[in-house]
Amino acid sequence: MFRGRSIHILDDKGRIAIPARFKEVLKTRGEDSLVITSEGSSLWAYRKADWTILEEKAARLSQFNTSGKVFLRYFISGAEECKLKNNRITIPKNLRREGNLTKEVVLVGELKRFEIWDKDKWDEEFERVKAGFPAAAESLPELSI
Repeated sequence: MFRGRSIHILDDKGRIAIPARFKEVLKTRGEDSLVITSEGSSLWAYRKADWTILEEKAARLSQFNTSGKVFLRYFISGAEECKLKNNRITIPKNLRREGNLTKEVVLVGELKRFEIWDKDKWDEEFERVKAGFPAAAESLPELSI
């Protein structure tokens, strides 16, 4: 599972280093690439196996359902497979543009995926979710230990 947050530098070619703890998740699963797509102000990166499950579910959506069409046209059609090479991935130019990525980026582990944020955007988002965390945690009693 992907967990933790880390700041990275996006080079001019769109490459970022993958943290060792994320590489370990991919290595133990025998994966050498990620599927990355845009979602709002960030990019979401999935292991190929998890992406395949999502695609199989999406393939069952009605072709006449408006929400399904929106999901397929935005989220699925924007997905790109990005190979892991020399412990880095290259994010395609169109996805860098979609995520408004500049030089500094933050990788945010969220268990089955991780998000890639422009650092300034992430700082804003983190303040927003930090403020909402007490209420969110209270509304999820199933997570209590």
